[in-house]
Amino acid sequence: MPDFRIINGIRIYGFQSKQELIDFSTHQNRLLVAVNAEKIYNADPELKEVINQNIGYPDGVGAVWALQQKGISNVKKIPGVELWLEFIKNFHTTKSFYFIGAREDIIQATIKKLKEEFPDINLVGYRNGYIQPEDKAGLLRDVAEKQPDIVFVAMGSPAQERLMTEMLEVNKGVYLGLGGSFDIYSGKTKRAPKAFIDFKLEWFYRLITEPKRAYRQVKLLDFAWKMINKKY
Repeated sequence: MPDFRIINGIRIYGFQSKQELIDFSTHQNRLLVAVNAEKIYNADPELKEVINQNIGYPDGVGAVWALQQKGISNVKKIPGVELWLEFIKNFHTTKSFYFIGAREDIIQATIKKLKEEFPDINLVGYRNGYIQPEDKAGLLRDVAEKQPDIVFVAMGSPAQERLMTEMLEVNKGVYLGLGGSFDIYSGKTKRAPKAFIDFKLEWFYRLITEPKRAYRQVKLLDFAWKMINKKY
């Protein structure tokens, strides 16, 4: 059983590897929610409740540092952009998958690439992430009918968590929220170079390539101050 800590009202598990998280979550029929410093800082009561009822894991260096500050020394960062592919590598021949998210061209490119890399994948359904209110009932019916074992939703937070919570009511499976992972996998968006990832500076690469994130990043200084001064 992995250890966890409550940080600013959010329960975050400290896993030592992606495989430990996969082994822990596979049979639990819950949502896997990626947690970073921004989510710890900004999460509203609704999102906190969703995370605490499911499995929050450290997707960013800020969350890893927070867990270390709380006494879990051997925790590892588990990027959601890598985790979903590990699920596929583990289970593409034994479990069924459903994909939701991104623009139509991106989801199509994602599915095409997946079929090339994993020709025996049991893919039971997919669609883009632009879901209108009138589309939701049909999506829920489709998920309920096909009963996928693992569902990936790449729509951004908290929209993806809300949708996954609704789907969990009609289909007991494992759900992963993936943000912009399909954009990266399909080649539409580039991930940070390996050097940035290795030195835990992926956040900085995103900042310099997306300057509009600067306002969001400034909030993380307050997050760090609160952690250092034990306000969380």
